This record gives sequence, C-alpha cells and structure tokens, in this order.
Amino acid sequence: MLVLALLALPLLSTASVHERHGAHAHSHTASKRLPTTWHHDSDHPVHSLFRRADAAVSFAAVGSDEWAAGYPAGPPASPDVSALPAAWVAALNDAISRKVIPDVPLSHNASDGGSPTYPNGADPNSPDICSATYQCRLPGDIWDGPAGTIGISFDDGPEAGTADLLGFLGEKNQRVTHFLIGSNILYMPDAFTKMFNMGDDIAVHTWTHPHMTTQSNLQVVAELGYTMQLIHNSTGGRVPKFWRPPYGDTDKRVSAIAKEVFGLTTIIWNQDTSDWSLTETPPGTTSDAIAKNMQTWLTGPKSPGLIILEHELTKESTASFIAAYPVMQQNGWNLVSLAALVGGNVTYQNAASNTAAVTNVDIVNAKNGAVAAVGAAGAAGSSASASGASAKSAGAAATPTGAKTAAGSGNSASSSPSSTPNAPSSAAPRWTTGPTALLSAAVLFMLWK
Repeated sequence: MLVLALLALPLLSTASVHERHGAHAHSHTASKRLPTTWHHDSDHPVHSLFRRADAAVSFAAVGSDEWAAGYPAGPPASPDVSALPAAWVAALNDAISRKVIPDVPLSHNASDGGSPTYPNGADPNSPDICSATYQCRLPGDIWDGPAGTIGISFDDGPEAGTADLLGFLGEKNQRVTHFLIGSNILYMPDAFTKMFNMGDDIAVHTWTHPHMTTQSNLQVVAELGYTMQLIHNSTGGRVPKFWRPPYGDTDKRVSAIAKEVFGLTTIIWNQDTSDWSLTETPPGTTSDAIAKNMQTWLTGPKSPGLIILEHELTKESTASFIAAYPVMQQNGWNLVSLAALVGGNVTYQNAASNTAAVTNVDIVNAKNGAVAAVGAAGAAGSSASASGASAKSAGAAATPTGAKTAAGSGNSASSSPSSTPNAPSSAAPRWTTGPTALLSAAVLFMLWK
C-alpha cells in the first residue's frame, strides 16, 4: 500500500494553490464597488500630485527653510505659470480634452475697484458664465446650510486676528473651518500648526487672493495648486477638500477647474458681515453694524441654515465673531464647521480628519470605505459619499515640493502628524482540493478495495 500511495503523490500535486491577498482569499466573484468619499477615481492625476507620507516619503518640519523652499512669492506678485509642476498642467489639459472646463471669457478688474466685468457686455448671470459675484449659483457650489445650522468659517488666515480667534475657539471647544491664503501660511507657520492641532478644518483660499475669474486657466491652477501643496506637506499628506474664492468671485470655468483638476468643492456664503473693512480708511462698516446684522440673522428664520462670511484678518474682525457667538447659542443654532455642515464630517479628500489615518487612493492600501468608517466613528455626522467620472492619469508626478525621499530625509521629520501605510500581508498559500486530486483519491480507494 505504501507503494500505491507514493505512486499517487504526483497526481495529488496537481491540487490548486491560491494566494491570500491581504486578509481575504482571492475571489473570482465580481462585486460592485461601494460608493466612495473620493471625488476622483484612483487613476485621476490629483492622486499623483499629492502622495501620502509613507516609507518612501517624509516631509520637512513645518516652519523650516526646507519646508518653505520652492514656493512662489506672495502678493503683489503672482505665481509664475511657466514653472508649474508638469503633472498639474497635464491634469488641466486632460480636463480640457474631456470638455469639462467651459470656455468662459476672462473677466477684468474694474478700474473703480468694483466687481469684475466680462468683455463685450457678456451677461455674468447667463448660464454660460454664471458668476457668483453677481449671485448666480452653480449646481454643486455650496451657498446654504441645512436648516437650523450655522457653518462657522473664517477667511484670509493665518493673520493678525488668528491668535485671539484660536484662543476663544479653544475655550469653547468649537471646531471651525479656516480658508487659508497659501502665502500667509509660509509667514505664520506656528499659527497654522496650532489651528491644525486644535482639529479645525484646513481649506483653500488661494495663494495670493486675486479675483479668480480674472485669472487664466493656468493661473487658477497655480493659485489653487500651490496652496493645496503647502497644506498637504504641512499636515502629513492631507489633501484639502474645500475652497472658497476670494471675494466670492468664481464662475462656471473657475469652479470647474477647482473640481475637475483638484477635486475641490466650492463654498460661498449667504450672509456677509463685511468685517474685513472694519479697519479700512474710511471703515466700510462698524462693530455696531455687524452686531445689528448678526442679531437680525440669528433671530430670523432657520431655513436655510447660515454660512456667514467672516475673517480672521484683524483683532477687530475676530472680536465681532466673539461678540456674536453667545447670540448664536442663545437662539438654538447648531454650530458646526463646514466639513461637518456639508462634507459629511470628512475634512480632506484622503483623510476624515486631522487625526484620522491618511489614506492613499491606491486600491490596495487605501479603500475609500476605510476613510468613510473613520469619519463615521470619529465624528457626530456621517460620512458623505461622492463620485466622479473616470479620467485617465496624466502620468507620474515628481517628488512634491517640500517632500523628500527617504534616502535623503535624515532626521528632519515633520512636526505635523503623518501616517505610514500598513505593510501588505504576507502571501500565505493554501491548498485547495481540485477535481484531479479528488479523482486520484477515488482511484486509490478502489485499489485499496
């Protein structure tokens, strides 16, 4: 019988071998992909622009010379579009080739400092232009909140009013959204780090604060891209999800570039304090006027919910918010950040929050379901799903500005939190009995008989 068993071994060796991939055995059953929290599919260029920190990439310490190197100067200069990263330009060209960037003429700044105007008498409220400056609302752009809620946000930081604002928010344990000017982050890295460590949402307010409808396609990419890149490199690899155009100036073309190239959602507002003008000469408003407007808004109808334009520009603008905060509470409003208000409590495109794991869109290491689960478990709101049309990759990007490969990283690790990918599970082969092996066993049984 031993001889028969030995003769059967070659037959048994034809049994199938399957590998384990991660925690689950490979399956041939085609399953429908669950909805994700990502605006773009995994092959979209945005995910090659902003790679997460992992074993191969680290980030320079926030505030260091290395961290600040490679970015454009701040205003009044504008970023040099001839020096843009090739991957950003490729992503723009890809979006244009897919005909998702409307051909809208550039507006021009008014000589009297008023609202930009379009050439040849073009109507800014026409469906082909739809300028937010003229109160035209584009589908997908956010203007209002859910009933009974106030989405609290501040523009233009970090700035002179940031320290007082953060001190007050910390006392009240109030999370808010900061729409930051990229060049300001370079000049006030400590304030930036503090707001991030407090758990506030970090969002985009361009690099130099221009009227965006006056900017060429490449200039729009530069204003958004450099700000996103700096935030990414200062937060452990997080990719911003929201932006607000300076002066509320966007149109069909600009919002499309923000969305299709960088995955950004545009957020405007439905009430304006004009607090930025408190310290102008002459002042454009007063603290009393702001308080009166706040009283009207906060004691009025609760539908739609409020998104109030406020600034951390000066101590005076911050003081106006601090004075209005008790009135918000006394009138029963639900006070939340904009990520909680409209983003399903998912603050970034690749991470639910400032402390949640940073997830690449890679189908192996970063399932979108994991991002959604963290958002649902770590916050009061549920994670919102979003999806976008598939787009071809624009090609691999070079190492991001301010990032470095592990070979040259030394000990200069970022002070911001970062995460490393989980190592793939070892492939563990397992034996399964195929038809040939079963036949061999039957033959052996008959020979035994």
